[in-house]
Amino acid sequence: MSSVRSQNAETQVTVIVIGAGERGQLYSQYALELPERLKVVGVADPKEFSRNHLQKLHNIPEDKVFDDWSKVISYGKFADAVIITTPDKFHRDIAVAFANEGYHILLEKPMATTEQGCRDITEACLHNGVMLSVCHVLRHYPPMRKIKEMIDSGAVGEVINIQHIEQVGYWHFAHSFVRGNWCCEEKSTFSLLAKCCHDVDLLSWWMNKYRCTKGSSFGSLSHFRKEKKPNGASSRCLDCKIEQDCCYSAKKIYLDMHKRGISGWPVSVICDTPSVKSITDSLQHGPYGRCVYDSDNDVCDNQVVNLSFSGGQTATLTMIAFTESLCQRIVRVFGTKGELNLNADGQLQLYDFLRQQSVEVKVETPIVLSEVQKSLSSHAIADYLLMDNFVEAVARKDPSIISTSPEEILTSHLLVFQAEKARRESCVISLDDH
Repeated sequence: MSSVRSQNAETQVTVIVIGAGERGQLYSQYALELPERLKVVGVADPKEFSRNHLQKLHNIPEDKVFDDWSKVISYGKFADAVIITTPDKFHRDIAVAFANEGYHILLEKPMATTEQGCRDITEACLHNGVMLSVCHVLRHYPPMRKIKEMIDSGAVGEVINIQHIEQVGYWHFAHSFVRGNWCCEEKSTFSLLAKCCHDVDLLSWWMNKYRCTKGSSFGSLSHFRKEKKPNGASSRCLDCKIEQDCCYSAKKIYLDMHKRGISGWPVSVICDTPSVKSITDSLQHGPYGRCVYDSDNDVCDNQVVNLSFSGGQTATLTMIAFTESLCQRIVRVFGTKGELNLNADGQLQLYDFLRQQSVEVKVETPIVLSEVQKSLSSHAIADYLLMDNFVEAVARKDPSIISTSPEEILTSHLLVFQAEKARRESCVISLDDH
C-alpha cells in the first residue's frame, strides 16, 4: 500500500460513480476533500434521489448524469476510472463492460456472486490492461497490516494456526441480513460471501507463504426463523404488543437512533430524508419494519470456516451475528515463537515465548488525517486508505501500488465459494483443482 505520495505535481484522476448509494457516496467523498487528486465527472443510478444528490455534491454536468449504467458505456469513455458500488448481483456485467472500455475499476466487495463471474472480471481486467481494486478494506486497516508485518518478520516464528472472528453485531445483522438488501441469497448472495469475503482474504494474505489445500465449513440460519417468533408478536414492530421486550425491534434500531441524533447509516438506508415521519412511514410499509421472525430471509446467521494449508498450518474463521461489537474482528495468531492477539478495540499484543512476557505492539497509521478527512472513512481509517491507494495507482499508472492483484482477489473469492460448497454438501473440499 502506498502511504507516501509522489513528490511530483499532483495528477488529477477522473472517475464515474456507478451506484450512488451509501458506499458510492462514501468513496466519492474523497474527491470533495482532495479535489486536486480526484474529480467525480459522472454518476449513474436508477434512483433519482441518489444520483441527483451525488450530482449536486460534485457539480456534475446534466449530460453526465445517467439512470442506467449502460448509458454511460454508450456515451463513450470520458474518465480514467469507475467506482462500482451497485448491488452485488450486477457487479459482473458492469465490471466486464467497463474493463472492455478501458476504465480502471474500484469494485465494491464481493467482486461477483458466482465463481464464473469472478473469473470473467479478472480475465477482462487482465486482457484489457486495466487496474482492478476490490474493496477488501481490511487489508488497509492498520492493525491487520501490522499483523502481516509481524508474521513476515518472524516475530511469532512459524505460524501454526490463526483464529479469526467476525462479530457482525446483533442489530446490524437484523438490518442488513434479515430485513435488508442481503437477506435472501436469490436477491444478492450467501452471507459468507457478502460479509466475510475480505476476512477470508485476510487469512489467505497472512498465510501467503503457503497454499490452501483443504476446507470445510459449518453454519446455519439458527435464530431468525418463523418458528422462533415469540407468542403475541406482530408481523410489524410498530404494531407489536411485545416490541419493548424484543432486542431486534425496528423501532429501537431506527426511531430511537434518530432521536439520538443519528441520521446517517443505518437510518439513511430506509428513507431518503430521515425524520420521525419518514422513518415511521418506512417502518409501517417497507421491509425494515418487518418482524425479524416473519421475514423472507434465508442466509446463515452463524458460520465457521476451517482451512488447511500446504505446510500443515490451519486457520479458522467464525462469522457470528449475535455480538455486541459491530463488525469488530478478534484475531489470534499462534506461532512457534510467540502469540499475537488483536482485540475488538484494535489493540494488538505479542506474547514472546523466549522472554515469557507480553508487550503491546504499537500500530501506526501511515498518514495523519485531518478531522475533515476522517469523515471520509468507516472501518476506522481503512476506507480512506483504500481510496488513496487506488487514486495513487491510477495517477501514477502503476498497478503495483494496489494492495491486491486481480489474481489474488480471484483466489480468495474462490476460497469463499468452496467453503460454502463444503457447508452445503457437509464435506471436506480439496482445493487443489481451484
